[in-house]
Amino acid sequence: MKAIWNDTVIAESDDTLVIENNHYFPAESIDKQYFKESTSHTTCPWKGVASYYTIEINGKINKDAAWYYPEVSELAKDIKGRVAFWKGVKIEP
Repeated sequence: MKAIWNDTVIAESDDTLVIENNHYFPAESIDKQYFKESTSHTTCPWKGVASYYTIEINGKINKDAAWYYPEVSELAKDIKGRVAFWKGVKIEP
């Protein structure tokens, strides 16, 4: 699977995990040059507190377009160390 934004592949892996219709990519599969830590956080009742990345490619910015859970609940242990996307990031085979 590939995560694509601004005509650029930002993550690629054969090992994604689908939870709630989101593909969670292994953290090592993202192209870190495009990712900047965000100060945003949200809380999911069953997964825990999410942290975000802002994606920046060729001067274009997609704020908080990727998220991950630094610490996960026991119910969500399978997504520890994984990153998911939204806000116009396309997921394709």
